[in-house]
Amino acid sequence: MASGRPRRPNDPSVFAGAETVLSRVARPGIIALIWNCRYELGLSIGLAVVTLASGYALGAAWLAAVAAIGLVVLAGGLAYPPSRRRLIARAWCVITSHRVRAGCRHARVRTRDGRLPIILYTTPAAFGERVTLWCRAGITHGDLEAARDVLRAACRARDVRVVVSARYPHVVVLEVIRRLPVEPPREAISAWPYIGRDSDADGAGPGEPVLHGGPGHHRPFR
Repeated sequence: MASGRPRRPNDPSVFAGAETVLSRVARPGIIALIWNCRYELGLSIGLAVVTLASGYALGAAWLAAVAAIGLVVLAGGLAYPPSRRRLIARAWCVITSHRVRAGCRHARVRTRDGRLPIILYTTPAAFGERVTLWCRAGITHGDLEAARDVLRAACRARDVRVVVSARYPHVVVLEVIRRLPVEPPREAISAWPYIGRDSDADGAGPGEPVLHGGPGHHRPFR
């Protein structure tokens, strides 16, 4: 147990676990902070640049007109069902990234020097979101598996599935399940997410992580 987080009574790593409990989460560097807030920063900087450029080039009256047009376009995008679904799905990806980071912090999924796993990217899926993590040295998929309850509550999801890349053991995908598809696939009704939480999948035992197969047999790392 490299990370030193005890998961059962009388675990010999209990003293290492106490060390992890007492340690604090390290503050992210400037690059990590920019990466974690890249969507918010991009949106804020983009709006500021457009506002300043429009005001400087066109004047205050035209700036108000551009703002009104932008609001109309946004309202139209929200009124059109396909674009609304995409906007909402992308918003949930941003929210889920922050919630997973908070869940890892509270579940003490971190290295002994207090560094959290790196969230590489988050993509929408039919069931919710896929969060791809880069586990630093000292963090394993077992730590995330032990923190599933905390992560599920932090993400306000129905379940959180820990999926390990078959090619890169330090890359782990969290499948944040918010909803189940309306109809199960005809060819694989027993596949995730239709299987129970304690059912076998891809040869894994109850409660064990599986190789990245995910809903629809999504395998981005092969």
